[in-house]
Amino acid sequence: MKAFMTKGTFDFLKKLPEKHTNIDFYFMRESGSTLVYYENEKKNIFASGKEYETVTTSGTLKENGYVVMNNIPVADDGMPTFEDKFKQSQQNVESMPGFQAFRLLRPKKGNTYVVMTQWASEADFDNWRNSDQFKQAHKDGSDVKPPAYFLDRPFVTKYHMIGMEDA
Repeated sequence: MKAFMTKGTFDFLKKLPEKHTNIDFYFMRESGSTLVYYENEKKNIFASGKEYETVTTSGTLKENGYVVMNNIPVADDGMPTFEDKFKQSQQNVESMPGFQAFRLLRPKKGNTYVVMTQWASEADFDNWRNSDQFKQAHKDGSDVKPPAYFLDRPFVTKYHMIGMEDA
């Protein structure tokens, strides 16, 4: 499965579902910027944007919720190790109240993976961040030096899902 995303103005992006009726688009907003995301096996329909391979998925994306994307730059030779670590880890995120979906996305171009989680609300995400399960899943975490295969420090982007009627 492939995943695609692009940013732009909502007024421009909201026309996509009319042109591509066979695609389920997910619209999200961060500080006035709109991001649209979709998944399928076909070619990217965006003139500009990013394309990913889905490495790991769980849950079902919803039209409502709160999305957190951890953007992690990984060296080419570290990609297999990074992916394997995710596949082997027991993060227990799926059992957390408010969890909706998880995606580990490998970039088709570049080196920045996206670890995307979707939650019913921002409070549900905060509860996960403060949970014992989070501490266990991130025990190698931010208090120590990042792995050698990280090209740079990861950064997080957060979005609120928006519907067509919200703009």
